Amino acid sequence: MTAINVLKQLEELAEPRKANLYQRFFKTGKGQYGEGDRFIGLTNPKIHAVVKEFKKLPLTEISKLVQNHFHEARVTAALIMVEQYRKANDKTKADIFNLYCQSFKFINNWDIVDLSAYKITGDYIYNHPNLLPKIYTWIKSKDLWTRRIGVMSTFAFIRNCDLGLTIDVCQQLLNDPHDLIHKATGWMLREVGKRDLSVLIKFLDKYTAQMPRIMLRYAIEKLPENKRRFYLEKKN
Repeated sequence: MTAINVLKQLEELAEPRKANLYQRFFKTGKGQYGEGDRFIGLTNPKIHAVVKEFKKLPLTEISKLVQNHFHEARVTAALIMVEQYRKANDKTKADIFNLYCQSFKFINNWDIVDLSAYKITGDYIYNHPNLLPKIYTWIKSKDLWTRRIGVMSTFAFIRNCDLGLTIDVCQQLLNDPHDLIHKATGWMLREVGKRDLSVLIKFLDKYTAQMPRIMLRYAIEKLPENKRRFYLEKKN
C-alpha cells in the first residue's frame, strides 16, 4: 500500500464536474479562508470507500498523502489516521498523534479538522493530561486551522462529560476575529449544553454581551424558543 496507489484510486473515482462546485463551497478564492485549495471532485461516500480499502496504509505513506495538494487526498489521509488510531495500541496512538501534530499545515480546512481533530488530538490529550498545555498553545496560534484544531479537540473532553476545558477555551476565544472560530466555539458550547444545561446557561449569562453573534446563535440553537429570544435580545 502506497500513497501513490491511494491517489490513483481517488482519481479513478473523481467526478471533475463537482470540483468547481466544491471549490466555491470551500471558499478557495483569493483572500478567502480556503485560498488555493484544489479539488478533484469526490463525494464523501467515495472517500470513505477508499479509506476502508487503504485503512492499513503505513504511517510513512500517510505522511506523504496528507501533504498532497488535492483536498480529497488530505481528507483521506486524516480519516485513515482516525481509523488506525481507533484500533491502535498505546505506542501506535502516540505515533499517529505525533504525525497529526506534525501535519497541522495540511489539516487546513474546516471539514478535515472537524472529522479528525477530536478523535486524535482531543482523545490523546484527554488520556494524557500532561499534554493539556498544547491546546492552549494551539488556540493562541495565528493560524486559523490550528486554532480550530484546538477548539475541536475539546470535543473529546465534552464526550467524556469533562466540560471545564471547553468553557475556558471558549472564554479565551470570545474576541477571535474569524467567524469559523465563532462557529466552532458556538458548536462546542451547544454540545456542553446537551451534557449539562446549567453550565451553558452560566456561560451565556456571563458572556452573551461579549459573544460574537454567530457564536451565540450556534450555542443557543437547542434551547427553547423563549430562551433563545431572551439571549438574542440581551445581545442586542
